Amino acid sequence: MRIGELAALVGVSTRTVRHYHHLDLLPEPQRRANGYREYGLRDAVALARIRRLAELGLSLDEIRDVLADDANRELREVLLELDGDLARQQEAIAARRARLAALLAETDLNPDSTVSPDLAAMLRALPSGNSAFAEFDREMLRLIDTGSDPADRAELFELFKPLTEPDAVERGHDLNRRLDELAGARPDDPRVAVLAADLADHFPAEMTAMMLEHLGPPDGDALAPHQIEGAAWLDMMLAELPPAQAETFRLLLAILKGRR
Repeated sequence: MRIGELAALVGVSTRTVRHYHHLDLLPEPQRRANGYREYGLRDAVALARIRRLAELGLSLDEIRDVLADDANRELREVLLELDGDLARQQEAIAARRARLAALLAETDLNPDSTVSPDLAAMLRALPSGNSAFAEFDREMLRLIDTGSDPADRAELFELFKPLTEPDAVERGHDLNRRLDELAGARPDDPRVAVLAADLADHFPAEMTAMMLEHLGPPDGDALAPHQIEGAAWLDMMLAELPPAQAETFRLLLAILKGRR
């Protein structure tokens, strides 16, 4: 058989057969004098087996392991592991469908609706109004919410709780307004230093400690891996802000480090 006939017999594409050859999943037969591969029935049986294992959900690496050891024990172990993965996927799908059902039941869907329930509750409590900076801050929180595991999210939201108290919300509105006013200002604007100090007073002590832990140790100390990641994240965030706002947060961090 030619490669096209083999592929048609098993129900795959010729591109798939060549890919399996490239990965050494399917041995490549000898070529005839005219340069064409000549496939036999054993090749079709082997290709069909690869297809069946792939349809079960095994990765190509797992299929290679099974083919390397034809013992039933090896295949049984791989299939049991696959069954456990599928069970976990079913649980995850059920949780997502429950979340979708809750979203569809809301009468006023908005960007905050699609985040985790804990973050949605926190965003409802935090100051927003028509502040451009407040919306930027909320987008950063949505990003953190998406990329964090549940334990980290719970810890973060606990740190934000003091900022949802009525007095803190009122101060937050004023700070956001002042940050908005700096959108077109220069980094050396005299309002920058004053606002940085006020922001330092606004943040709860536990949140300040967390920020310093993730953004770096006192000057001269070596950075831990999570601090390198935190510093890189801060640099990316500051790059998105207008110059005066970015300078405000640089001064804020300096103030917090000085207080430590």
